[in-house]
Parts: sequence; structure tokens; C-alpha cells
Amino acid sequence: MPFRICKTFEIESGHLLSKHPEKCRYPHGHSRTVEVVLAADRLDANDMVCDFGRVKAALEAFLETWDHALCLNTSDPHFAFYQQAYGDRIIPFAQTDPTSEVMARVVFEELQRRLASAATASAARPLPPGVRVERVRVTETRTTWAEYFA
Repeated sequence: MPFRICKTFEIESGHLLSKHPEKCRYPHGHSRTVEVVLAADRLDANDMVCDFGRVKAALEAFLETWDHALCLNTSDPHFAFYQQAYGDRIIPFAQTDPTSEVMARVVFEELQRRLASAATASAARPLPPGVRVERVRVTETRTTWAEYFA
């Protein structure tokens, strides 16, 4: 049975869902919680799955780009306007609406890439072998969340 750890991040982010038939098609924001769960079949030499600081270092800068930013479908008819007006505070989602489900998948894939790089890097504290991303959960409101797992 694997061991699991969880690290939670909080961001303020906006989005609009171009395909939504109701109010969500307008720009709006959320206080989001991004929860990442890592697992390993064995603990490392320090009796950990992975140091929480490693998880924070791997993902914090990426999530910071989403903080106080507007996530937007590149197919939205107003995408160019928003990007010109707000520059790097517009987070493009290639031809897909930035739903919480899609955001969870994007964070999952990004964390996988970053952990793979950390595992092969010659760091002072290399990532323990066998550590894997198990799931990512993104909350949208205090009563709603979406989750992605491999």
C-alpha cells in the first residue's frame, strides 16, 4: 500500500467559460485551493514520501502565474483584446475553456513534468525515486471542486 502526502496552495484567479450558456460565460473570479497528492511505495532515507518544501518549490512559481490572472480559452472571440489589455495576466488555454476540471489536468501534467526534471537534476536534495503525482484537486467555491488523476 502506497504512502501519500498532500500539499495545498491558495490562489485568486478569474476565468470566463465561453461555451457556458449562463452566467459563467462572463468574467468572474474564485478563491481557489489547489491540492496536490503525491504517492510512493517506499519512504526515502528521511522516512518521507517527499519533503513538502520540494513540492512547494516545484509548483509555486507556476501557480503564481495564475494568481490574480484571467484564464481564457484562446478561441474566445475577445481573447486578443484581453491579451493586449492585460498581457501576462491572461493565461491562455488552447481552444478549451478553463474549467476547474481542465485546470486540475493542467496542474497535474505540469507537476509531473517538474518532478521528472527534479528527479533527474543533480540537486543537493534529489527527488526520491518512485514518487508520483496521484491526483490534483482544484476547488472553485467552498462547496465545489474538480479532480484529475492518472
